[in-house]
Amino acid sequence: MTNSLVSLGIAAVLMASTAASPRPTRPSRAASGVESLRPRWAGDGPPLLETLAESHVKNPLLAKWTGRFGGLPPFGAVEASHFQPALEAAMAEQLAAAQEIADHPAPPSFQNTLETLERSARAFERVASIYGVFTSTMSTPELQAVERETAPKLAAFQDRITQNEKLFARIAAVYDARDASGLTPEQKRLAWVYHTTFVRAGAKLDKAAKKRVAEMNERLATLHTLFTQNVLAEESEHTLFLDQETELDGLPASVRSAAGAAATARGQEGKWAILNTRSSVEPFLGYSNRRDLREKVWRTFTSRGDHGDTHDNKKLIAEVLKLRAERARLLGYATHAHWRVEDSMAKTPERAMALMEAVWPTAVARVREEVADMQAVADQEGARITIEPWDYRYYAEKVRKAKYDLDEDEVKPYLELEKVRQGMFWVASQLFDLHFSPARGVPVYHRDVRVWEVRDGARKHVGLWYFDPYARSEKQSGAWMNTYRAQERLDGEITTIVSNNANFVKGRPGEPVLVSWIDAETLFHEFGHALHGLSSSVTYPSLSGTSVARDYVEFPSQLLERWLSTPEVLSRFARDVKTGQPMPQALVQKIELAGKFNQGFTTVEYLAAAIIDMKLHLAGDAQVDPAAFERDALAAMGMPREIVLRHRLPHFGHLFASDGYSAGYYSYLWADTLSADAYEAFTEGKGPYDSDVSERLRRFVFSAGNTVDPAEAYRAFRGRDAGIGALMRRRGFSEPVAPSSGGR
Repeated sequence: MTNSLVSLGIAAVLMASTAASPRPTRPSRAASGVESLRPRWAGDGPPLLETLAESHVKNPLLAKWTGRFGGLPPFGAVEASHFQPALEAAMAEQLAAAQEIADHPAPPSFQNTLETLERSARAFERVASIYGVFTSTMSTPELQAVERETAPKLAAFQDRITQNEKLFARIAAVYDARDASGLTPEQKRLAWVYHTTFVRAGAKLDKAAKKRVAEMNERLATLHTLFTQNVLAEESEHTLFLDQETELDGLPASVRSAAGAAATARGQEGKWAILNTRSSVEPFLGYSNRRDLREKVWRTFTSRGDHGDTHDNKKLIAEVLKLRAERARLLGYATHAHWRVEDSMAKTPERAMALMEAVWPTAVARVREEVADMQAVADQEGARITIEPWDYRYYAEKVRKAKYDLDEDEVKPYLELEKVRQGMFWVASQLFDLHFSPARGVPVYHRDVRVWEVRDGARKHVGLWYFDPYARSEKQSGAWMNTYRAQERLDGEITTIVSNNANFVKGRPGEPVLVSWIDAETLFHEFGHALHGLSSSVTYPSLSGTSVARDYVEFPSQLLERWLSTPEVLSRFARDVKTGQPMPQALVQKIELAGKFNQGFTTVEYLAAAIIDMKLHLAGDAQVDPAAFERDALAAMGMPREIVLRHRLPHFGHLFASDGYSAGYYSYLWADTLSADAYEAFTEGKGPYDSDVSERLRRFVFSAGNTVDPAEAYRAFRGRDAGIGALMRRRGFSEPVAPSSGGR
């Protein structure tokens, strides 16, 4: 998942409110001083600009990024008290710059309108970038108060730009003349992005409608923030502490050690802590022999935001859905889903639903088979139980071991976090000729964060990669990628700064962190997003890197997951943490044979959440009781009782921490349709490291950003649209007839 509250230039900043995942931070290049933003014709300009210039000394967030690598975020100098004044000053500066563009006396041109807009957001981008990092990874009570205060102001700021009639008139004029004014293809694409963004945000509405849209956006921003903070509180406050060895029965040494370290870090020396986060909960559910504790941990985790207390999110969800439906109607769309999906690859909710419905029946049928296998194991053991959701992972591991002689705990000693990271770097060098080396002396926001410099094969500096792998109480759960500064060359070459973030439970000092196969795939996935940003080669910051359609942005990341299982990676980097010996070939073969194992569970767990998301946002003006809707919709779909949604609505941050993936959670399946088909381009050629195929992938996908329509980019790489066949083959499913996911 990419995270990006702020992107490049005004267009992408505005797009963030509708097309970004929670906690966006995608800033562009560092500014070269506030005064440079003033057009020469603007006279003395507003006093604000001089005030900001003076404030740089007092507030590091407003200062130009200085130092090596084209400038570095000043993490070491930032305090929570800096954020609110810096955000307000930067917003004021950008509003002033936007108004100057709107008032420009010369006829609108690409250069005096769109290029100037691209340059106009630099102070805001710097501030918002670091703000996004802190709110997602260092969310202290003081910073949460800033979030609550600032969220509606950020929404109002965005609306003041899109609702500037004179500014939009200039954008529209450039857009209308794009074919006759000698623009390059990339410039035409930028004109389309700006025009589309403003229109979809309500630039053509009358004053009353604009006012109402602005009011709703402010309220939604507040609700998104409250939702996120409620989930963080639920994850931080509901930790299960174990104080007896018998409560650890079945847990492998690596899980025990991590739980002990987590307890010690929370002042409970001698105990073991099962955190209320996925990276802690799932290993416990997979291995614990204590069924009573499995149920307790499962219920705590799946009920986040659903306790009927001050952190309950159900009322917030109902209000969010009501406001989204009203906003969509004002903007001229049947539902929020129609508005959100319009500028994606799918184009309509119906096409997205068609893909999901094509996969659903086969996935459910596979779950029935998986449950039967698990029930047989439980019966053979004399457990005298019926498989329940808190049993699924536990008995799935038993079936895996029985069917494939593969124990997940047998695999983990070969998947040490640092070795997996090295494997990711090696794949980047083989596919894209990108090479990583430690960057010493770079400021970081937490002692756990490390930084690498990235260079190409000619030793040219490409960018920086920050890595923040460990869970903290003030850090949002999950895994994601950020772009701190995007690649561009509008006024000279600007290199990118990206990060990958995870939530592994940190071991005791000196102990290696072992990860599961799924965790290793997640690392490769998020690294795919990072490579998408690092490979970018565009002129305009708003089109850079991962600034692409929601159902396309997950394609490069899901594709990169495939390289984890290649023999070249496993032989080099899957080495026993104690002996250093490579993973035995017999174990590699077991992993290959088990590759399609449990795909029913994996697909249904995800796909049910994606379908519920779409159905929720297709409901329009209907009053929604989230608990009843979730229950009734799942029953109507025939959801297997042994599985719950991967994200239940009260903690479904993809949907309710921002507009980000709302009516867009289907994107992972759409993108996986592309990635499965794309990987077959390698297997049809010389294999996973086919240099000709990887060069096409780099050129047409990873480097292109949003300079071309994603369907065209995919066709340029593959030579055709993607069908559903490769996806179904990869998951071991039969192949139903379904629409192509590649075209418009």
